[in-house]
Amino acid sequence: MEAFVTWLNSILWSTPVIYILLGVGLVFSIMTRLLQVRHIKEMVRLMFQGKSSDAGVSSFQALAIALSGRVGTGNIAGVASAIFYGGPGAVFWMWAIAFIGASSAFIESTLAQIYKTKQDGQYRGGPAYYIEKGIGIKWFAMLFAFAALIAMAVLMPGVQSNSIAAGINNAFGISPVMTGIVVVLLLAFIIFGGVKRIAHAAQVIVPFMALGYILISLIIVLMNITELPSVIALIFRSAFGVDQVFGGLLGMAISWGVKRGIYSNEAGQGTGPHPAAAAEVSHPAKQGLVQAFSVYIDTLFVCSATAFMILFTGMYNTTTGPDEGPYVVENLAGVEVGPGFTQAAIDSVLPGFGAGFVAVALFFFAFTTIMAYYYIAETNISYLMRGKTSPLAINALRLVLLITTFYGATNESALAWAFGDAGLGIMVWLNVIAIVMLAKPALLALKDYETQKKQGKDPVFDPKALGIKNADFWENEYKK
Repeated sequence: MEAFVTWLNSILWSTPVIYILLGVGLVFSIMTRLLQVRHIKEMVRLMFQGKSSDAGVSSFQALAIALSGRVGTGNIAGVASAIFYGGPGAVFWMWAIAFIGASSAFIESTLAQIYKTKQDGQYRGGPAYYIEKGIGIKWFAMLFAFAALIAMAVLMPGVQSNSIAAGINNAFGISPVMTGIVVVLLLAFIIFGGVKRIAHAAQVIVPFMALGYILISLIIVLMNITELPSVIALIFRSAFGVDQVFGGLLGMAISWGVKRGIYSNEAGQGTGPHPAAAAEVSHPAKQGLVQAFSVYIDTLFVCSATAFMILFTGMYNTTTGPDEGPYVVENLAGVEVGPGFTQAAIDSVLPGFGAGFVAVALFFFAFTTIMAYYYIAETNISYLMRGKTSPLAINALRLVLLITTFYGATNESALAWAFGDAGLGIMVWLNVIAIVMLAKPALLALKDYETQKKQGKDPVFDPKALGIKNADFWENEYKK
């Protein structure tokens, strides 16, 4: 099984694929005239506007659910693995894919809003919906829905719970089995409460965990502030293959930086559109802009916090091969790649604090990500059952996700990450094809939003005026 998954990943994440993803994001950036720069102020303003309704959640709640999925173990263990395999230069390419990917996040999330629908009394939307309504290829839509369901309920939760269990075992000596049981019980309490409980939990936990983590990283950086010029220079030299030590890792820096960046920020992956569709807004571009900013929060803030803690303290190893060793740099002999790098970095400045802090951070990061995975899986179940979702199907989904979460807590780390990469790769491919084919409606929505803003209006979406077809909710439901 491990050999098969490794082979599959070698295809899904081959070098041409990496450059295709970068290219798509770059094209969207050009087509939107760098909205990720032009509309930063508007993104922040929109985050805190709007209210929830009986059918939908507020813009901030939708952002919080999306960040639940984006801010996960990839922000700690994933950044460490990028530096381990690609060197410090991988950090630059994580930044690059976040900047470029913000435009992809806008496109996919705006599409989710354009083609959303109301099912079982609540808003539903995402790639499966906009593929069917926008492209008109039902089998393609169903293929994505099945892929997302398997990835979110079976393949991906194990990556998150594995990191929780490893961090807590390292810090407190608690067995993975006990950790798995606690995680499953807490998760069950939230997901059995439905979408509203997930939204309320996310809007409380996500800001708290992100701000706390960034604050600790700032303390680590300030206590090593003299290293700032050399660390920034090292990142840029390594990113372009001109550093004396890391110069031979240019290809690995790009590959691992992009792969771990996409894994973390999820831009173009097809996960963010699901909560984006649930937001109660008057225009699809509003939530598209909010979701674009969530990519910045994830990578430029949280991932950078991890990278700076590791690089400022020098607590990392970097290898030249696919496995551990031979090393280019070995500053942490015997420490396995993953949360241990960040733990060592914090301990080097705040002795005895690192292991416990990282374990707690991993718990919150990964736990909220599994919550988001459940929401995405439930949305795709709803799509496949055409809005006639039975309690039996929903409860079966919940049970499967809880089982895979527990299994992941006691599974080997390498295999868990391999499964996660495979699930992500399949979704990325299907969604990227879809958003490339469907870019026009999102671009029309952006132009319409900007035009109405210039006229001093609070933009309201009218798909018929823009020539956008099959936007059923906006044509029939919204005006009610």
